[in-house]
Amino acid sequence: MAASADPAHWRGLHHLALVTADMDATVRFWHGVLDARLVATIAVPAFRHYFFEVGPGCSVAFFEYAGQELDSFAKPAGVPYSRAAQFDHLALQLPDEDALNRMRDRLKAHGCEVTDVIDHGFLRSIYFSDPNGIALEASWWAIDPTGRAADHADERLFGDPDPVPAVRELRESGQVAHTVSTRLVDGIIEDLRREGITLDYPR
Repeated sequence: MAASADPAHWRGLHHLALVTADMDATVRFWHGVLDARLVATIAVPAFRHYFFEVGPGCSVAFFEYAGQELDSFAKPAGVPYSRAAQFDHLALQLPDEDALNRMRDRLKAHGCEVTDVIDHGFLRSIYFSDPNGIALEASWWAIDPTGRAADHADERLFGDPDPVPAVRELRESGQVAHTVSTRLVDGIIEDLRREGITLDYPR
């Protein structure tokens, strides 16, 4: 499939929406410990939605649902768990090794458990959790693959010795041969409606 004549102009992560059972503890950790400024809040009867800045134009946002019991869990990054099929961890970017070491020290100073720096080759990382049990990573690019043409044959960045067919297509022709289609998920919204719960989401 040929590259689009009108390419998408991504500008980074707008927001990643996560869920908390305790917005107060979430503000104290994300704003107070991680220094990710609370920059906006939304509140309607069904939920609160708070946004924390993690870069210019980029935020991590949390929902706290009103009167809703949540079945929560916690897992380390990169460890398979049957209850976490769609989400593994959130990695936040830092500019260099010094900033990574300072974040590790900041977490320790606030009594938060954190790993030593892990060298993954093209990136270096530390791992920790937020009060909701969400697995977090702070990383910096030792070799930054973004903002430039991708070399899919560069083994420093593309280390899978048996890549999926789409990657082989990218290596051979610079594009994927076909794409996939998706559908909106209505099942949960329909279940809520049967229970008399209506949410004002545009469709």
